[in-house]
Amino acid sequence: MLEIHDLSLSVSIQGQLVEAVSAVSLTLEPGRVLGLVGESGCGKSLTAQAVLRLGEYQGVTRTQGDILLDGQSIFSMPDESLRRMRGGKVAMVFQEPMTALNPVFSIGSQLIEVIRLHLDLDKAQARTRALSLLGDVGLQDAEMLLRQYPNALSGGMRQRVLIAMAMAADPDYIIADEPTTALDVSVQKRIIALLRGLQRERGLGLMLVTHDFGLVAEMCDDVAVMYAGQIVESGPVASIFDRPAHPYTRALMACRPEVGEVGEALQVIPGQVPAPGNWAKGCRFAPRCELVRDDCQLAVPAAERWHDGAHAARCLHVPEAS
Repeated sequence: MLEIHDLSLSVSIQGQLVEAVSAVSLTLEPGRVLGLVGESGCGKSLTAQAVLRLGEYQGVTRTQGDILLDGQSIFSMPDESLRRMRGGKVAMVFQEPMTALNPVFSIGSQLIEVIRLHLDLDKAQARTRALSLLGDVGLQDAEMLLRQYPNALSGGMRQRVLIAMAMAADPDYIIADEPTTALDVSVQKRIIALLRGLQRERGLGLMLVTHDFGLVAEMCDDVAVMYAGQIVESGPVASIFDRPAHPYTRALMACRPEVGEVGEALQVIPGQVPAPGNWAKGCRFAPRCELVRDDCQLAVPAAERWHDGAHAARCLHVPEAS
């Protein structure tokens, strides 16, 4: 099990540490898909990258909490164990397929390097596995593809290569950070179908970072909605879609375009996500919320739970919202 416990992260802004993620707790189980949803700037990618401790190279500091992988803290792992965990037990698919691959190395050299880093295979065996992985993700003429460079591939093909790299060492968990960004709609559907198929076939735990509730409905078993560095609602997908309790969740759902609404204006959420350090003192969503009351701006709401504790929302007016 992959568990995030009470995790807070800070970033450096003009020389000062400013909190960007606040007391986030999430659980990802093998065989299940967890959606992490919210607008850009809510802290989703920082949280996802923290699982592999990638933010440390970008000046992100952990100020409290822990992340446990099968009961072991990743923050107490020695460098060698951490290196093997990345891509071994936990792999990541990054959100920019056009820039995530190194342009000066062939696809084969990059994929084979990842395989040999985690598996005890010689170069010939690693090449055979690379060919098999490219076939698994639906890429044809794998022999020729190994010799090509990233600039010769379309965005969809590059994303499939990145997924093949993520699968190289048969990880237990995959974190997919906006895996369909910059891809056209038809390619997006194929990439999502590929991820879902691999997840089901291999029993992976998959964390899907996205802003698209339609994708969550199609892919996920559980969902956590993030706003201004906090988890504001979480629970099983069916429960949250049936009874979204937090005003932010309801607002995000209302912004989805519906089939048949030709010519109608899309709904929007007034205002924008506040930057770290500019959060409201009470409920962080209060300045944009249509249900805001005076008490919302005074008290920091706790997460109210119901449905056997599986569904929770951080709102003072959950009965009114739901």
